Amino acid sequence: MDKLSYREVRQGRRFMIRVLPGTKLVDELLQFARMVDLRHAAIVSAVGSIRNVEFSDIQAGAHLPITEPRMPVHHVEGPLDLLGLEGNLVPTETGKVDAHLHVFAAKSSGEAIGGHLLEAEVFATCEIILGEYIVEGVERQHSTRGGVDTLFFEDQ
Repeated sequence: MDKLSYREVRQGRRFMIRVLPGTKLVDELLQFARMVDLRHAAIVSAVGSIRNVEFSDIQAGAHLPITEPRMPVHHVEGPLDLLGLEGNLVPTETGKVDAHLHVFAAKSSGEAIGGHLLEAEVFATCEIILGEYIVEGVERQHSTRGGVDTLFFEDQ
């Protein structure tokens, strides 16, 4: 199986989190992870509303490795209905926990937008279920092949 790599994980703690209005969502998640010593986790679910959303996507026609000019950044004032938040928290090579998150949100017109979440401000509320995973030898590193930061598995 040279096309993928993996590591078996055990389930750890579960957290129900409520993020208050005006809070920077990504920053608050990372602060929470530090506070409870959370190293590896995945978003199980997230609902609420957000505004001042900053996200990026991959430009049509891009090729590998992906570079910054091929990842345009979008800013949407909102408020938006938060339909979903996907992603994980994983430490980097330096040990600092990093978030890789994708957002899916709706404008008042019903139009849906989404992409790689850089930051968003909570509008009315944000309710998140976060699941911890117990695993060794997994960190986020920069991939020269793909051009993005991605999961790296130490040799077993």
